[in-house]
Amino acid sequence: MAPTPISNVKVGHIDDVQELRKKKSSKIPERFIRDKTERPKLNNSINLTQFDNIPIIDFSKLFKGSKDECCSEVHKLMTSCEEWGFFQVINHGIDLELLERIEKVAMEFFMMPIEEKQKYPMIPGTVQGYGQAFVFSEEQKLDWCNMFALGLEPHYQRNLKLWPTKPYDFSETLEIYSKEVRKLCKNLLKYIAISLGLNENIFEEMFGVAVQAVRMNYYPPCPRPDLVLGLSPHSDGSALTILQQGKGNTFGLQILKNNKWIQVQPIPGALVINIGDTIEVLTNGRYKSVEHRAVTHKEKDRLSIVTFYAPSYDIELGPIQELVNDKNPCKYRRYNHGEYSKHYVTNKLEGKKTLEFAKFKTDFAY
Repeated sequence: MAPTPISNVKVGHIDDVQELRKKKSSKIPERFIRDKTERPKLNNSINLTQFDNIPIIDFSKLFKGSKDECCSEVHKLMTSCEEWGFFQVINHGIDLELLERIEKVAMEFFMMPIEEKQKYPMIPGTVQGYGQAFVFSEEQKLDWCNMFALGLEPHYQRNLKLWPTKPYDFSETLEIYSKEVRKLCKNLLKYIAISLGLNENIFEEMFGVAVQAVRMNYYPPCPRPDLVLGLSPHSDGSALTILQQGKGNTFGLQILKNNKWIQVQPIPGALVINIGDTIEVLTNGRYKSVEHRAVTHKEKDRLSIVTFYAPSYDIELGPIQELVNDKNPCKYRRYNHGEYSKHYVTNKLEGKKTLEFAKFKTDFAY
């Protein structure tokens, strides 16, 4: 059964991390302090520059390379999806100047007075607007992060009252940016399909008018990064997630691999891609969504711009038949994607718990 919708608890002035930062206090409010078992062990986190590298896919070799280059890159893509669930894409075809422009307007928005930003409040029960998402009780711990999220596609998902008039070029820049990212998502899904030995258009044909949303995350410096999390551990409910890490090369994103939190090193101009729960279900677990989180820095701030790309809400999903066999029996039931999306946004971020919705169980613990 689907969960009963829960309204987001209103987060006000006192919980806005940028406003807390302005006070320049070394004391962290209790509501942000994590239980000892959840706190990031920053000194023990693996640094990928010393050990291993998250896979890097050269999109130009997929799209314009020779047959051998394309085959090699498709194989690398398959390995990335099977073993990591994350990869970075270089030469992705999106103008680097456009990436700079979207970062610029996002930062300008977050730097506005709080009274201006609160003209676009996050609507209870949704993840659109300015504030903190996935907060459902007064006792729930908060992330050291300010968020601004908007629905993009299809157009009926948009709440134009939440589209800011300042900065003046915010909406125009986001419109151009979102179209370019949408093209990239469609192309990446073609090559993911090829890597699985499927018809290259299977995902586009299956998804209908794909849902697309953007969330901008701003992480101010934190006086005690060892006590807080920038973003709680979770997997994404999307098919694909496209992450643009802002300039500054500040570490923040961590992924859970072999039960260890691994830093993802920003590469200038690259985009970080991760597999969402939807692709895990469709591939019957062959490509898995991966738990990830964000940590904070004592002296540096960090911006990230995240695009979520998923099937239409009226689509019924389940494992693709070609990927179910005796060696890999069906792991997930068929379900309506809109119901799953509702389940996802009405539950707090808690690892991969939301994926339980898709498994063969008669009820769920909420």
